Amino acid sequence: SESEGNILDDQTAIDVLSSSKVLSDEIAQKQVVADATAERLDRTREGYVPTAVRASTLFFCIADMAHIDPMYQYSLQWYITLFERAIDEAGQPPAGLKDAEALSQRLELLIAQNTLSVYRNVCRSLYEKDKLLFSFLMATSIMRSAGELDESEWTFFLTGGSGLIPDDAPKKPVPWLAERGWGELLRLSELDGFGPLVHAFGAKASEWEVIYESATPQREPFPAAYGSLSNFARLCVLRCLRPDKVVSMVNDFVGDRLGATFVEPPPFSLEDCYADSSPTAPLVFILSPGQDPMSQLLKFAETKGFGGRRTQAISLGQGQGPLAQRMINDALGNGGWVVLQNCHLATSWMTSLEKICEDLTPERAHVDFRLWLTSSPSKHFPVSVLQNGVKMTNEPPKGLRANLLGSFLADPISDEAFFAGDGMGENAAAWTPLVFSLAFFHGVIQERRKFGALGWNIPY
Repeated sequence: SESEGNILDDQTAIDVLSSSKVLSDEIAQKQVVADATAERLDRTREGYVPTAVRASTLFFCIADMAHIDPMYQYSLQWYITLFERAIDEAGQPPAGLKDAEALSQRLELLIAQNTLSVYRNVCRSLYEKDKLLFSFLMATSIMRSAGELDESEWTFFLTGGSGLIPDDAPKKPVPWLAERGWGELLRLSELDGFGPLVHAFGAKASEWEVIYESATPQREPFPAAYGSLSNFARLCVLRCLRPDKVVSMVNDFVGDRLGATFVEPPPFSLEDCYADSSPTAPLVFILSPGQDPMSQLLKFAETKGFGGRRTQAISLGQGQGPLAQRMINDALGNGGWVVLQNCHLATSWMTSLEKICEDLTPERAHVDFRLWLTSSPSKHFPVSVLQNGVKMTNEPPKGLRANLLGSFLADPISDEAFFAGDGMGENAAAWTPLVFSLAFFHGVIQERRKFGALGWNIPY
């Protein structure tokens, strides 16, 4: 704009235009490279969509558990951290594979590791009665996201069907089947693929009765006409015949679908919970009747070098809030542990606890500081603490095998020297069988709790 006269005689203007042309060409070349890079990144990102789909499916499974118990709360940030750790822990495909095959194997490893990681981390914060429910929810949610589960079958399994049975419906052809079961079979026959079921039921009554009388009906073969039903469709039929075996059916279904690992909850481990914790994330014991984790926690504190005055405990109640806050402030500076017991009894102080936990920052908290909380299920417990904390339950495991495993992993049997009977002298050979016998007897006693007093002081 400052050039005067003929622009062709202005060397400065010519030089500026030339440099602008060179710069424009460079920008155009870089834009081509950027477009190619963006396209390559888009293709790579799209390749990992199956992993993202599985991750989102599992997150909503976790979120749904809050409908079961108010203590089952998990934040998105907690899940993202868990997912990132699963990415690091997932194995790598072997070298030398083609790109497509390597990507396929990597996706399988990522999906498997994330699924297992979610199950293990969530399971330790669930009561025993809800662990199989969570596994079943995972299995069915994965099937539904993949389009492998008919929604009408899913609804029927949950509800048993709805609607009135017409007056002209076929009558129950056998005396051994309950009226409710026959009514559900009639409603099931309205779904695609089950139409001829009730009409042919009488003709195959003897084969159906074998299934009905079986101790494991889910493992019995169906009559030939229904031998090709999917595993979930079989569940729907068996639900009508033997509703008392639904839990066993679901257990086998999850084992077939996801693997035995997902029907055998991992044993409780304070070491694993502590490894996943941080100074800014409280560790929350969800209590069940008759369970007190304090003795186990104090022993664990000693093994970590936090015995004696380095671990301070207080049972919350009327007027204990300010004292608990002073304990936390002291431990934040010196790196101690603080245990606040029975938080459900101090409902008025829960807002203060939430504020304390929100103010925990890496800059403010000593690297060794840990805040342990114990509480029974309570709707007054701060949701943010539950969502971002490390939650755990410690109930006696279900099943003889799980009971034995829990005993052998517990202190002091987990000590190799104790288990080997060191120092027992001439009785050392009998020590290990004696320990096993005692653990086995303990497991049997634990399993008999479901029968109450039957067989103990009351004659059969």
